[in-house]
Amino acid sequence: MKLTKNKKLTVEQQHVLREGGTEKPFSSELNFNKKTGNYMCASCGQVIFDSKTKFDSGTGWPSFFDAKKGAVKLKEDNSFFMRKTEVICSKCRGHLGHVFNDGPMPTRKRYCINGCVLNFKEKK
Repeated sequence: MKLTKNKKLTVEQQHVLREGGTEKPFSSELNFNKKTGNYMCASCGQVIFDSKTKFDSGTGWPSFFDAKKGAVKLKEDNSFFMRKTEVICSKCRGHLGHVFNDGPMPTRKRYCINGCVLNFKEKK
């Protein structure tokens, strides 16, 4: 499936979502967000993560130990001579980040996500 450009996205969001880029570590204010709510794909609005699964990994990117059921697809990524697993939005197929097996219980997963491709909606 070919991804199309979305005029409502910033240049950085286009680069990450459509070209598989990576934002600079510690550049997203969502990395430091401690509010209760949902994290959604900036391109299509699908809810990807619940704030209850967010944790501070110290990596410089928002990290989560689980995604909403059916919200992401995983794809093998062997770019830059490294083996990793890419995280893709299941609805718009945008690149979100990568998942690693070094997270906390109960999943031991660390979804390392570019904050610029997420929007946050606080629950009151």
